Amino acid sequence: MTTPDDGRFSPNAATRAKAALKRDPWDLPDVSGLVVGVLGGTGDQGRGLAYRLARAGQKVIIGSRAAERAETAAGELGLGIEGAENAVCARRSDVVIVAVPWEGHAKTLEALREELAGKLVIDCVNPLGFDKKGAYALKPEEGSAAEQAAVLLPESRVTAAFHHLSAVLLQDPETERIDTDVMVLGESRADTDLVQALAARIPGMRGVFAGRLRNAHQVESLVANLISVNRRYKAHAGLRLTDV
Repeated sequence: MTTPDDGRFSPNAATRAKAALKRDPWDLPDVSGLVVGVLGGTGDQGRGLAYRLARAGQKVIIGSRAAERAETAAGELGLGIEGAENAVCARRSDVVIVAVPWEGHAKTLEALREELAGKLVIDCVNPLGFDKKGAYALKPEEGSAAEQAAVLLPESRVTAAFHHLSAVLLQDPETERIDTDVMVLGESRADTDLVQALAARIPGMRGVFAGRLRNAHQVESLVANLISVNRRYKAHAGLRLTDV
């Protein structure tokens, strides 16, 4: 039974909730001073995100299971990007993007639970399978990669974003703008606002709140459709949300 002292129904909580609803959804925080770590930063998606954020002026650290691999990748990308072993990367970062292969997702996060405690974690992993018909979505026991991350990292603030970006465009130095929307999911508005603000640092990109983590499965799964689009039309398709 809810008591009058229950914080969820206190006058202060009600006032804050009303204020949040009235806020301009595009009034986003300044994230320029945050250090962003990228686990899986030696892979195509991780390298691309690291490159774009660093190019926008963000301090970026690439993480890998092997420090030497991370350092080599960081040196190739330049822009002040640093490389480190995954645990060091996680400890030194304010925000950590998880861009590891799906097959290593759970194992990587389990090993970094302590280092990621208290951190804002952005999961961009897409659980996919491939056969002769092409790509298809997998559904983890927890519901999605992001929900699996939330289970494995109970002391972290887990969000989901950056699923639908072309690694080719992200890594192409000739591409000045990436005109696409980034669907951002999470449990806390403060956290999803931070992720939206990070996305907005990249020219042409816009972060849009798309629901709580329970809605992450269909967002992750949509990548299978984009792969089919790109193969048919020899493109690097992304997403644009209309009337927002």
